[in-house]
Amino acid sequence: MNVLFGLIFLVCTFLLLCTSPDGFLPAMLDGASKAATLCLSLVATYAVWMGLMKVWEDSGVARGVSRLLKPAARKLLKTDDEEALSAVCMNLSVNMLGISGAATPYGIKAANLLDKTENAEYSSAMLFVLNATSLQILPSSLVAVRVALHSNAPTDIILPTLFSTLFSTVLGVLLVILFVPSKKKGKHSAKRRFLWRKKVKMKGAGTR
Repeated sequence: MNVLFGLIFLVCTFLLLCTSPDGFLPAMLDGASKAATLCLSLVATYAVWMGLMKVWEDSGVARGVSRLLKPAARKLLKTDDEEALSAVCMNLSVNMLGISGAATPYGIKAANLLDKTENAEYSSAMLFVLNATSLQILPSSLVAVRVALHSNAPTDIILPTLFSTLFSTVLGVLLVILFVPSKKKGKHSAKRRFLWRKKVKMKGAGTR
């Protein structure tokens, strides 16, 4: 990925030098200035939200939200590992606030724990999709970017973001359910087929 971005930068630099050599240095300085301003705005936003997350963790609010999400997470990921479910729920709750950077440690921990579960392939696929689609009730990072770029209405994206991420999350979950096999479901189906065959054999034995 670093090589790809490096090649893109070199190609763009070459094209800019060929087409407008006088504008190359001002463009570089202007871009660097905007990037520094944006980074400072995002640092401030992340600092505020990370502080709130710490307060929520210490006060028990985060655990309460995690408990609310846990039944749905248990059904979606098809696992009973409590530690993995707790990490998943923390990851999802932070993602819902649009703080993807803060959600990353929880996501990594959840992925490592789900790899050790009985239904690892399905659970890991579902976790990946939930993070990729990322249902966002409050897109904090995007609002911070819009504020840094002096948008006249930085919060106008909240409702469209909620609807679009809700659609993508529902669609992603349905695709995982359809195309990624669940071992537990397969085991239960095999058990039901075995009991049905046994029942049929016993009925047949009784008629002879």
